[in-house]
Amino acid sequence: MSSLAESTKVVAGDSVADERLKEWRPPSYWPFVLPALIVVVAIIIFPWVFTVWMSFNEWKVGTPTAFVGLSNYLRLPNDPRFVESVWHTLVYTVFSVILPLILGTFAAVVFHNRFPMRGFLRGIFILPMMATPVAIALIWTMMFHPQLGILNYLLTLVGLPKSLWVFHPNTVIPSLVMVETWQWTPLVMLIVLGGLAALPTEPYESAMIDGASVWQIFRHITLPLITPFLFIAGMIRMIDALKSFDIIFAITQGGPGSTSETINIYLYSVAFVYYDVGYGSAIAVVFFVLIVLLAALMIYVRKRMHWAETGGAA
Repeated sequence: MSSLAESTKVVAGDSVADERLKEWRPPSYWPFVLPALIVVVAIIIFPWVFTVWMSFNEWKVGTPTAFVGLSNYLRLPNDPRFVESVWHTLVYTVFSVILPLILGTFAAVVFHNRFPMRGFLRGIFILPMMATPVAIALIWTMMFHPQLGILNYLLTLVGLPKSLWVFHPNTVIPSLVMVETWQWTPLVMLIVLGGLAALPTEPYESAMIDGASVWQIFRHITLPLITPFLFIAGMIRMIDALKSFDIIFAITQGGPGSTSETINIYLYSVAFVYYDVGYGSAIAVVFFVLIVLLAALMIYVRKRMHWAETGGAA
């Protein structure tokens, strides 16, 4: 009798499960999500998976692939051009982040004050950010010309000697940093300007009553309050400077020699000039890991600072 009851319950349970399965319908939002999911898989996930797979193979265009394991990665530390490109990338990134942060903060403080034609001058100031990188590179290439460039003409007007700018190994990276700073200082200015607009006015009124100077107000009130915005601007600039390619390639193509060859430029040369796709893929993977680690480091520092601020307030 008990076995009959159990079998009846099993049959009843199966029928309920079948009815639920028949009643189940896919969520109504799937037709909207599926196209985006397909695009993400096709444009982002698949290329990266394929790149990682290629990095474990020796593959030159026109020859069959051969699995070599970690050989491409073990080759990187012994490649002097790659080591040099890493150093160039770090130097270029550090100065391309620090200088726009300093100049952008100064510009934001200036434009935060009220004065005649402030809106018009703001618009003029952000124009470099709106120009295309290749057009900027072509204009600056003409300006850097040792004989016909306007920069050397301006130097002669103030009695300074002419410079070779991007045509000399010692000045090529500082010259490229100058172009990067000129183009992206307005972005930092806009981010910091938004932070300044959100600051409370009470601390400034109290400081002015106490007789604080302009520098003391900036040092002890403005700078601590806009630090989160500076971190956001610094992270954006760091990622953008690390992967900078178009301006460097259009102006120097990594020259003179390889003195301005960053990881991106060297990656392009390996993959599309020497057609060593496997080794180029290994460089791309290492470059991606470097960007992720630096971004994670900045996020960690930001969280630690937030924790310290919260702890101090508590």
